[in-house]
Amino acid sequence: MARDLLFRLFLLSALAAPLQSNRLGPTSRLRYSRFLDPSNVMFLLWDFDFETEIISFELQVRTAGWVGLGVTNRYTNVGSDLVVGGVLPNGNVYFSDQHLVDEDTLQEDGSQDAELLGLTEDADYTTMRFSRPFRSCDPHDLDITSDTVRVLAAYGLDDTLKLDRERTFVKSIFLLQVVHPDDLDVPEDVIIHDLEITDFLIPEDDTTYACTFLPLPIVSEKHHIYKFEPKLVYHNETMVHHILVYACGNASVLPTGISDCYGADPAFSLCSQVIVGWAVGGTSYQFPDDVGISIGTPLDPQWIRLEIHYSNFNNLPGVYDSSGIRVYYTAQLRKYDMGVLQLGFFTFPIHFIPPGAESFMSYGLCRTEKFEEINGAPVPDIQVYGYLLHTHLAGRALQAVQYRNGTQLQTICKDDSYDFNLQETRDLPSRVEIKPGDELLVECHYQTLDRDAMTFGGPSTINEMCLIFLFYYPRNNISSCMGYPDIIYVAHELGEEASDSMEGMMAMNNVEWTPESIKKAEKACKEAQQTVIIKTIDEVVENTTGWIPDIIPTPRGPCLESSGGKVEAQDKTPAGFRALPVALSSSSKATLRHLLLAAVLLAQSTLSWLLAMLQTRV
Repeated sequence: MARDLLFRLFLLSALAAPLQSNRLGPTSRLRYSRFLDPSNVMFLLWDFDFETEIISFELQVRTAGWVGLGVTNRYTNVGSDLVVGGVLPNGNVYFSDQHLVDEDTLQEDGSQDAELLGLTEDADYTTMRFSRPFRSCDPHDLDITSDTVRVLAAYGLDDTLKLDRERTFVKSIFLLQVVHPDDLDVPEDVIIHDLEITDFLIPEDDTTYACTFLPLPIVSEKHHIYKFEPKLVYHNETMVHHILVYACGNASVLPTGISDCYGADPAFSLCSQVIVGWAVGGTSYQFPDDVGISIGTPLDPQWIRLEIHYSNFNNLPGVYDSSGIRVYYTAQLRKYDMGVLQLGFFTFPIHFIPPGAESFMSYGLCRTEKFEEINGAPVPDIQVYGYLLHTHLAGRALQAVQYRNGTQLQTICKDDSYDFNLQETRDLPSRVEIKPGDELLVECHYQTLDRDAMTFGGPSTINEMCLIFLFYYPRNNISSCMGYPDIIYVAHELGEEASDSMEGMMAMNNVEWTPESIKKAEKACKEAQQTVIIKTIDEVVENTTGWIPDIIPTPRGPCLESSGGKVEAQDKTPAGFRALPVALSSSSKATLRHLLLAAVLLAQSTLSWLLAMLQTRV
């Protein structure tokens, strides 16, 4: 009988469990926040649930009129979705899921996929809180993805729903951040160290790469750097394109002073193992609790190369700068020493992008089979936990894909809506294991419709790059693994003569670029044999070759069917959808709460009786 009662108790618990919900409600704390406009009139809070694929927003606007929040794309607001709401003078609220039919006109969606959680107005603010699926089945709703999302926000001075461009804003945000800084531990013994260039006169050139060599903190025992952040002079912030910190091998002979990183003195380009990096739009970054940059042991680097890329397109004279990177370190050691692996297309003019291209793909291959040989010691499996993507102004999307034994395993990281002005270190939702022998492919997507001349790979912002930095542990000596295609083969495929790489690059200027020749060049670059360059912290270089594998696109997940309307008849329902969990009315929720309480009380009484019976038998 005791066994029967235990079984019933477990069954009761199992039945009660589904009644509990983790969905964010009207009063749940929303962990993330951002101002959406330069004047800080619009403030957004948000949070999300990966399991239910629901995201909740709270928009606070200094207005007594309507407010709106939605998602748009890079090129136009037409077709954007916008959830609007407000409070009428009589106290009644209005709320609707809409979309833009042109730049100024809103139209209500036939499918209402946003759920109102709260709408209030006081003397200062109108506040609207709502939730929506990551992906609804309404074609008028743009998806919330793990890519950069261009958030559209608007408001009015009264309750007339009319868009005013002066009160309409677009801000790129990485909404689905896996880790919030508040979730990470802060050591008790935090020490701060600044790596910076002091009072540097920025040249009046469009592009300057300034480099200097600086010591890392001097400590008597092992410590871990666990966080870094940019240190920017406010009025110069828009002139700083990126800041990189490279670890130097301890056998390196380093120059003094500040000079052009890639100029006449090659010594200023020494040290190629990135340990931290910042680019436009990025903020501070704290490593996961179990990893850090090791300093203070004989195997750790003692010096770094600080590289700051300045873009002085207005050729302003007399501007001094003291930018750099601030690192936080501690004696409270983490479990793993971390490293950074640089992947992508080797940055030099063999990398080309034709003018007038609606779309052009570039590829950089990494083959890890020689890692152990060049590392000088066995290389354990690499555990990747974060990444930083980097192209210049023509970049539209990037991804890194992993292959093993000729078979595609997974996409490590990607951003199909890349924004040059939002380059930040991001965490992966789960750690990715890379084994020796795996192949890693970086694909970069460019668009050059606004250009009438060739774009070549290079350091300037008007040149291009195709780079992905993988943050991983445990650390090894490999600093970069990048590829480039046989440019002579590419030139021949385009009908041009070339006997060496220089002639191959020059031949690209002779091609008449049409949509057909652009696609032909893209195909030739993908089919050409790749040279793969592997480099270590001690500047040891090893080359190998390989071929670009095909990329199998990751299928989109199912959409979430609305419970508040149907998709318009003229629109095709997306393939694959799942029903939205039935919304509970307040009375139903109360009934379920009472049932759950009764079930708990019954379980408690049953367990007490069962224990008494067992004690009597003993």
